[in-house]
Amino acid sequence: MAAAEAKPRLNVPPSMAAALRLDPVGAAASSLPSPSRRLAEPPKTPSPSKTTTYSDRFIPCRSSSRLHNFALLDSPSKDDTTYSRLLRAELFGPDSPRPATPASPNTNLFRYKKDHQSSAATSPFAAQHDCTAGSGDTTASPQKPPRKVPKTPHKVLDAPSLQDDFYLNLVDWSSQNMLAVGLGTCVYLWSASNSKVTKLCDLGPRDSVCAVHWSREGSYLAIGTGLGDVQIWDSSRCKRIRNMGGHQTRTGVLAWSSCILSSGSRDKNILQHDIRVPSDYVSMFSGHRSEVCGLKWSHDDRELASGGNDNQLLVWNQRSQQPVLRLTEHTAAVKAIAWSPHQQGLLASGGGTADRCIRFWNTANGNVLNSIDTGSQVCNLAWCKNVNELVSTHGYSQNQIMVWKYPSMSKVATLTGHTMRVLYLASSPDGQTIVTGAGDETLRFWNIFPSVKTQTPVRDIGLWSFSRSHIR
Repeated sequence: MAAAEAKPRLNVPPSMAAALRLDPVGAAASSLPSPSRRLAEPPKTPSPSKTTTYSDRFIPCRSSSRLHNFALLDSPSKDDTTYSRLLRAELFGPDSPRPATPASPNTNLFRYKKDHQSSAATSPFAAQHDCTAGSGDTTASPQKPPRKVPKTPHKVLDAPSLQDDFYLNLVDWSSQNMLAVGLGTCVYLWSASNSKVTKLCDLGPRDSVCAVHWSREGSYLAIGTGLGDVQIWDSSRCKRIRNMGGHQTRTGVLAWSSCILSSGSRDKNILQHDIRVPSDYVSMFSGHRSEVCGLKWSHDDRELASGGNDNQLLVWNQRSQQPVLRLTEHTAAVKAIAWSPHQQGLLASGGGTADRCIRFWNTANGNVLNSIDTGSQVCNLAWCKNVNELVSTHGYSQNQIMVWKYPSMSKVATLTGHTMRVLYLASSPDGQTIVTGAGDETLRFWNIFPSVKTQTPVRDIGLWSFSRSHIR
């Protein structure tokens, strides 16, 4: 009879029942129920069975619910009563951390988070951009396709006796559209307007042509000889007007400013010639420890850059007999030198076989702006005056011609055709065409740069139709 009259009890674990000190309901009928007893009392609902067992609320399995997407697991509990602490200990273990109470309500409540566990690689739209992102900018134009550069030369000239010597400079293109080429002991002029070939001079069997360079107005041609002389020729009359000495051995590189002609020699010196005065030279720059093979004046005539077989790149000005900058990062001979026509004080230089790098310098402070390994010997550099690009010619081991976009130094084109290292480079007056020369005794004309107005490649016309002819 006692068993039949037993009151139902809360079915909780023994450890929790001991901690809560729950007594039968009948034994404490005369006393006021405590808050914990009121919370533990089961609801009095009719039941079909005589003995009803009550249990706690149902706790779902959290492993498959992905509640972390809704930030519910991070929300702190506001009820910090004894029962909630004991319930948390029974469900999650006695070492479960107590959630901290923030100063302000959790703003992530019911805010759906992106599921980082979803596999983006399996989605067919994973690599596509969000169509709604940036929808306000509806006028954005598509990316401009890369400019196409012809892979073959427009014209090829045979150049017999064009020497395969890294330290010589035997090709130059004048502002009057006349190409000068040194072949053995002779200098030939080739008109790009009518393809007429003119023999300018012959230095004789005891001498040789080591360098040619046009004045800026295109009327006078300077010739460096194997005996160390510098000659000035009037191209219109085919007449020599000056012969200047001063070097002890061959003069392999020349550079004009507006009124000064600079010459570099194997004797390690740089001479400054002023054709307005009767003396052979007006000053001498001594800074290299080996042959001078690169020489370029800046476009404003303020600075002269020189490169040598001593792996040095020196920068001079007319007010000092000592270099204002001595740049020694190259590890091979520095022949390739070019000043940017787009940015004052920006100088590009290229190293030989052991270096293979093109470096860019800020001559205002001597800092290296960029350096790129081209993979082969750098023989020449030239900037395009129409766009911010430059071209480099190479020797060992690929003998290629490369067009670069500055400052990203991304390759616009790589041209091949020469069978020996491309030692000579000159640009046309309009800045669209280059001519390259190599020890394979050919001159090749490449149309690689756009014009100033149209920004598109020049169309092929009859004069530039692909053909092969002789320069002499």
